[in-house]
Amino acid sequence: MNFQVDFLSFFVIQVDGKEGQGGKSYKHYATMDNYDYDESDVKKFLDGEFARISKRKVEKNPSTEQAPTKIGRFIVEPEHDLSSNPNFNMFARLRAAEEKEEFKNACDDLVRMYLDTSAVRGGALIIVQATLNTHSDDPFIFVLKCDFEPKIARITESSLVSEVEMAISARNMKSIMYPYMLEEGMNDEWELKIHQSSHARYFEDFLKFVTYEQSMPEIVNDHVMGFVQNYVETKWPDASNEERQQEERELELWAASEKRDLQGKWEPLQVVEAAQHIVELKPEIEVRFKLDDTAVRGLLSDFGAKLHITKLHDRYALIIEGDAFTFEKGFSPIELLQPESFETVAERLKEKRRQEAEDGDTPPW
Repeated sequence: MNFQVDFLSFFVIQVDGKEGQGGKSYKHYATMDNYDYDESDVKKFLDGEFARISKRKVEKNPSTEQAPTKIGRFIVEPEHDLSSNPNFNMFARLRAAEEKEEFKNACDDLVRMYLDTSAVRGGALIIVQATLNTHSDDPFIFVLKCDFEPKIARITESSLVSEVEMAISARNMKSIMYPYMLEEGMNDEWELKIHQSSHARYFEDFLKFVTYEQSMPEIVNDHVMGFVQNYVETKWPDASNEERQQEERELELWAASEKRDLQGKWEPLQVVEAAQHIVELKPEIEVRFKLDDTAVRGLLSDFGAKLHITKLHDRYALIIEGDAFTFEKGFSPIELLQPESFETVAERLKEKRRQEAEDGDTPPW
């Protein structure tokens, strides 16, 4: 994809203090048209970035809550069109600009809004109107943020090594692309694509009238809590029932805990049925947990089929079925094992627990 730059405005943001806690200001360095851009060093700096941004993969429902790349959609009230959204109007003004001064003024408004973003950092903010002429004359808007890289050094004749006070790098560039390109030649004016560091929320704070689809973990959490609420209401229809209120308090504490234990409330068939509803949304959804110090990672769809959780007296046992083992990296003597039968291992574990009970280490069976 070869984007032609129509206009580009280059700004530098200065922030006193850390994480945007001090004073903030900006300086406009240049606004260029296509001819100026082709003759500038900025072209070398941004060469290939527009194509990379447009091709960067993104999911509407990301697999993690902290996904760096997201699709946003403009928020409008029922019965209203896109022109009622202030963020859309900002991009529409940038797209409509046909003169350098007109584009620069529209960029000034964007930069002033961006300075109100929480935790904004110093760096270069580059705003671009570009066209993919092979498909349409309708322009795209790219908003590119490059943080300062104070540790970058350059070689000079006088001091050999000199620190660059305000060096910028495209390596960790944050970006907004509007409109979102579903595929080459197909755009959605209701949507845009953002890319930012997973720990930062620059653009989500900046675009206050844009919404983002839930991540898969958030969708799964909502479904599980829906199943839980349905379970409580079915078992205790009366909301004033003391047992129901106690159960709701316990489940509220469970849901709020970062590290949770097995609750022992549902029969296996209930769990399998609830899991199946989630698997229908995303067949490859994963499940991860720990049994003591052993980490387990598998597919939720395998629960009840290839993955089983059992009780062995007052302890838990995990049974995982499969056709073949795969070992990676360092060697382990386990790789040389000739496996015993399931019945032999189960009987040995039972005998071990019996012996511990007799020795007084555990309560009797």
